[in-house]
Amino acid sequence: MTSGRPGRFITVDGPGGVGKSTTVTALVQILVNRGEQAHATTEPSRSTLGQFIRKNADDYSGAALACLVVGDRHHHLAHEVVPRLESGITVVSDRYLASTLVVQALDGVPRQYLLDLNAGIRMPDLAVILNADPDSIAARIAVRGATHRFNRAPDFPARESALYAEVVVILRGMGVPVLVIDTSTTPSGVIAEQIAAYAPGRLGSVAPDLKSARTQGAPPS
Repeated sequence: MTSGRPGRFITVDGPGGVGKSTTVTALVQILVNRGEQAHATTEPSRSTLGQFIRKNADDYSGAALACLVVGDRHHHLAHEVVPRLESGITVVSDRYLASTLVVQALDGVPRQYLLDLNAGIRMPDLAVILNADPDSIAARIAVRGATHRFNRAPDFPARESALYAEVVVILRGMGVPVLVIDTSTTPSGVIAEQIAAYAPGRLGSVAPDLKSARTQGAPPS
């Protein structure tokens, strides 16, 4: 049974190998255990388009891949995320806008173009950014193996980590609550507990003007 209030939208982003998927699963379980209805999701989504992106990310690049990613996001919001939020269910997403602003920027897409593509999307009630020192990220990627072309470059962890720090400034400049957790120093079992304790109350979120985000304290790409 739902409460009649909208659910919360929590997003978890960060470099490869920082434990996003593990954190999302643990966080949803914590929320359920304390009596909330919660749903775990991911981007790219599990839709046909999302699966296409996962299978073909090495074959598409630049603006073409960015448009596919954002198209999947709009479909994901319309068919999975927003209906649950409107039913009072908390939705926790493994990757969202922050990942686009980092990964697609590393793929050569201008930041303002990415912000324009995402104009009007539902913004998170809490954006969690998991980060770690580049050496830790590189070590984790080496253990699990590179999963796509982006994290095969030796300097990728350092560049990715630095861009996530910039994106924190962008999101906060747009009024999005952001929680940053250093997974290099925080035990994995504690991360989800920290998020659950920090998560805001059930607040609706209004999409800000993404076109003006660059002027709100963040350096352009």
